[in-house]
Amino acid sequence: MALARFGSALYEALQKVVKAPFLTRKTIKELIRDIQRALLRADVNVNLVLELSKRIEKRVSEEEIPPGFSKKDHVIKVVYEELINLLGRKPYRIPLKPGKTNVIMLVGIQGSGKTTSCAKLALFYSKRGFKTAIVCADTYRPAAKEQLEQLVAETGIPVFACKKDPVKETKRILDEIRGKYEVVLIDTAGRHKDEKSLMDEMRSLYAKIKPDHVMLVVDATIGQQAYSQAKAFHEATGIGSIFVAKLDGSAKGGGALSAVASTGAPISFIGTGEKLGDIEEFNPGKFVSRLLGMGDVEALVKRFEEAARISKEKAQRIMKGRMTLEDFYEQLEAVSKMGSLAKVLSLFPGLGYKIPREQLEVAEDKMRKWKCIIQSMTVEERRNPSILNASRIRRIARGAGVTERDVRELIKQYNLMRKMMKSLPKRKLRLLGMRWS
Repeated sequence: MALARFGSALYEALQKVVKAPFLTRKTIKELIRDIQRALLRADVNVNLVLELSKRIEKRVSEEEIPPGFSKKDHVIKVVYEELINLLGRKPYRIPLKPGKTNVIMLVGIQGSGKTTSCAKLALFYSKRGFKTAIVCADTYRPAAKEQLEQLVAETGIPVFACKKDPVKETKRILDEIRGKYEVVLIDTAGRHKDEKSLMDEMRSLYAKIKPDHVMLVVDATIGQQAYSQAKAFHEATGIGSIFVAKLDGSAKGGGALSAVASTGAPISFIGTGEKLGDIEEFNPGKFVSRLLGMGDVEALVKRFEEAARISKEKAQRIMKGRMTLEDFYEQLEAVSKMGSLAKVLSLFPGLGYKIPREQLEVAEDKMRKWKCIIQSMTVEERRNPSILNASRIRRIARGAGVTERDVRELIKQYNLMRKMMKSLPKRKLRLLGMRWS
């Protein structure tokens, strides 16, 4: 994943500082050059990169180091804060008014990922207890309604569609369903290639239905070009917020995020994968923490809870290392809902870039085998793996159709995971306790 390479480059740059016996002017210069290289490869605007570099160098050389912190701590803190500033500083949340129908209109040019993003948003709000509906206002693209219906087929979220005049019919549909739903998402046409035509249609629809919020969907793969789109829309129509889609595999993801943020238009959501659940409320602080390998333990707990549908108490028990093989099996089952192993491990402080991607791919291939092994165990063995001796391992291997070595490897991986979970509270960086975000 290209964005992971961007984060890995930043992580490696900071590791040079952490491992250096002494911090010299030369070390700081090398750090800044490494950061510049990583940002430029991520398609961040050259001027933004130079401005950020100057601020880092100035702050590192001039700011007084707080008592109890080292020069290295201070350098990492400065880099962290300046990267957050580059991506928009504070998180933005779309204000939803309780007891009324909140209408969110999505706009974007053709191919921006608007329809998929609309379905992701619908599931996002539905999972948080809002009665949600979608209105397909795209009367130009063939099978637009069918695509939306297919995307949300298993969610129970209804899709209402316009047949001819999108402006009049969207107004009619809204009048009919207003009061029945708490969140209504309007998926508008994105067939236009030029911004003027898109803006004209958006203005007409906006004037007719008076949505509570207008969201621009921007494709992360266009990099710095996102600036002109976001700036034009934000200045001409007062866009409420921006959804940056297709961020998962884009070499230009950093460029798109920084470009959009530099317009002053807030980023509310990012699309982090192809699945319907691959959506996040954009929080610059947490995003940068993960990029730098600091992880996001809070997000990890939430993903455990959502994917495995377990109680908060159970999630906390797992995070403390009191995990059984039954719990481990549930997490193997949930991985497909949570995303790839690389994505999940990126939430752990310091783990995101320590495990080679090739090893993660091999681990994913082994998951089906591990599930078979656990299924071959007795309930007692799953709940108390410490009783697994040589004879039990032989029996389990025969039952699962695997080798004894495979069973021992599973036990080893389980023990490593349990120890890692248990050690997390002790291994939190002092930096994370500073609550910068």
